[in-house]
Amino acid sequence: MQKPFFVEALEKNDPELLGQMISLQDFASQDGALPAKIKTLMSMLADAILGHAEGVRAIAERARAQGATDQEIAETVRMAFLCAGMPGLVTGTYAFRN
Repeated sequence: MQKPFFVEALEKNDPELLGQMISLQDFASQDGALPAKIKTLMSMLADAILGHAEGVRAIAERARAQGATDQEIAETVRMAFLCAGMPGLVTGTYAFRN
């Protein structure tokens, strides 16, 4: 999988910030008070609300790898619709794109 453009930009221009971002992503991908899968679904919800379609698609793949079911992903898309209306719903459906 190709690195996102912002990762390449940070590698070249601000590797310290990249390290901090990776540290936060590590936190988000590990069980804590919330299971990692739930944190990932929350991230997908945020990307749907913010209109980041490709992020939703990529995060949904990560959630599936962590054991999320299509029903859990669909419920997260429903929450995007509840929180952001049609824009959240439309973007959220990228979770089902291959």
